[in-house]
Amino acid sequence: MTHFIRPEHRLAWQQLHALAQAGQAPLRELLKDKHRHAELQFNAAGLSLDASHQRVNAEVMHALQALAEESGVMTQAQAMFRGDAINSTEQRAVLHVALRGSEQAQPPWGKEISTAVSTELNRYCGFAEQLRAGACTGFGGERITDVVNLGIGGSDLGPRMATEALSHLDAVWTQPLVRLHYVSNVDAWSLATTLAGLRAANTLFVVQSKSFTTQETMTLFASALRWLLDAGCPVADLHLHLAAVTAKPALAQSQGISSERCFRVWDWVGGRYSLWSAIGLPLAAAIGREAYLQLLQGAHAMDSHFLHAPAAENMPLTLALLGIWNRNFLGASTHHVAAYHSALGKLVAFLQQQDMESNGKRVHIDGSVCTVATTPVLWGGLGNDGQHAYFQLLHQGSQMVPVDFIGVRHGHAGLPLAKEHQRVVLLNMQAQAKALAVGRTQEETRAALLAEGLSSPDAERLAPHRSFSGNIPSSTLWMDSLSPYNLGALIALYEHKVFCQAAIWGINAFDQWGVELGKSMALEIEGVADSG
Repeated sequence: MTHFIRPEHRLAWQQLHALAQAGQAPLRELLKDKHRHAELQFNAAGLSLDASHQRVNAEVMHALQALAEESGVMTQAQAMFRGDAINSTEQRAVLHVALRGSEQAQPPWGKEISTAVSTELNRYCGFAEQLRAGACTGFGGERITDVVNLGIGGSDLGPRMATEALSHLDAVWTQPLVRLHYVSNVDAWSLATTLAGLRAANTLFVVQSKSFTTQETMTLFASALRWLLDAGCPVADLHLHLAAVTAKPALAQSQGISSERCFRVWDWVGGRYSLWSAIGLPLAAAIGREAYLQLLQGAHAMDSHFLHAPAAENMPLTLALLGIWNRNFLGASTHHVAAYHSALGKLVAFLQQQDMESNGKRVHIDGSVCTVATTPVLWGGLGNDGQHAYFQLLHQGSQMVPVDFIGVRHGHAGLPLAKEHQRVVLLNMQAQAKALAVGRTQEETRAALLAEGLSSPDAERLAPHRSFSGNIPSSTLWMDSLSPYNLGALIALYEHKVFCQAAIWGINAFDQWGVELGKSMALEIEGVADSG
C-alpha cells in the first residue's frame, strides 16, 4: 500500500475549507446567472444531472475536482476494473462491473472472468425463460406460476426494487407470465402472508445466500420446505420447487437443490452489488431475458462513462464531489432522495444499503480513526408523498438537508388522463427544487400576506412562521423514461458515486463488519441459550 495521506491533509481539502469559511453567494443570487444551468448540466448513459441548484461556483468545482485528482480517485477506479484486491480487509477483488461488461473484446479483468460470467448469465437467464414459458412444473405436473425469493440484504433489496420499478413494462403489466414475491424478514408473519395466497403445486422458491448459512434465509427455507411437504409434495419431488443462488453450491445441493438449479455468485461480488449476478434471477423471470440484458447494458454504459470521461464532465464523480462539499464543508449530516415516480418506491431502501453499508465507516484504510465525517444518513421516499409529510423539515427545519430529486420525463400508465398526472408530478418536483433553493424572505412573505387581504398586524405576526430561509442545495436527475437501460445506468451511477466518496475519505467501501458483528452476536447468544 502506498503511503496514506489523510483527507484533511490534502491541499485541495484545505482550499475547500477556506472557501466554505469565506462563504458563498446564496442560491437565489447564483441562480440569476443565465449561464449557470448549462455550466452545471451533465449527461451520461441516457441520464442527465442538473446541479445548478447546488451551492457551488466555478472556484468550488475546480477545487473539488482537484481534490479528486489529489486523492487518486480514478487511479483507484482503474484498480477496481483490473480486478486488484481493493477490498483490503478481506483481500478480495471488487468486480461487479465485470458482471455487466462480459462481452468486451479485451476486458481489463481478463478473459477467464468474462467467460465465467457469460456462462453463468446464460444459465440463470435460460432458467428464467423456462419459468416464463411455463416449462417448469411442480409435483402435480402443473406449471410453476409463482416464484418466491427468499433472501435478505443484497439478496433481496436489488431484485425487489428493480422488479417493482420495471413492473410497468408491457410484458410484465399486461401478461404476468410468472408472479414474483419477495420475503426477507424472518418474522413468520412475512412468509405466512405471502404463502396464504399461493398453492404449493405451482410455487418455486429461490433461496439466495452466498454462504448458504445466513440465519434468516435458512429459517425461511426450512419453513418453505415444511409448507411444501404439508401440502402433499413428496420428498422426492421437492427439487422441482427449489432453486438456489450461492457461492457454496455443494452445500445447497446437500440440502436438496439440484445442481442444474444451483446458480453461482462469486466472492468478488458484494451483496449490495449483486443485482447484476445470478442474484438477479427473480428479476429476469419477472421482466424477461431481453429486458434484463438491457439493464446490464445501461449499467455498462455508465461504467464506460465513469472510467473515461474527464473530471469536469464525469457524472458519478460530480455527484460524489457535490456530496463531499455538502457533507464535509457545509455540515450536512443527512441526505435526502426524493423519487417522483411511484414505481421507484423501493429505490431509497436500496440506496440506503448501497451508501450506508459501504461508507458507514469511521476507520481509514490504514486503521487510523477518521477525523473527517464520512457518509451522511441517507433517507427519503416518494417525493409527492413526502411533500405532505417530512418536506416540512426540509423547508423550515433547523438543519440543512441536501436533496437528490429523481424525475422521469415520460410516464407510463393506462389512464386517459395519464399525461395530466405526469405534468402535475413533474411540476411539483421542479417547484420543490426551486422553493428549497430560493426560499421566501420575511419581507416577501409580509407583502404576500397583505396581498391576500390580511391586516398589517396579522401579516407582521405571521411573517416569521411563513417565511423560508432557502439556500438548500439539491440535484435533479432525469430519465426520459423508466426503461431497464436507464434504471441500470441510474443504479451504476450511485454505485460509482459511493466508490468516489470512499476513495476521497480513504475508507474501504466493500466490507461490512458492522453487519457481521450482529450475526456473530446472535450465534453467541444462541449458543449460551442452548448450553443453559
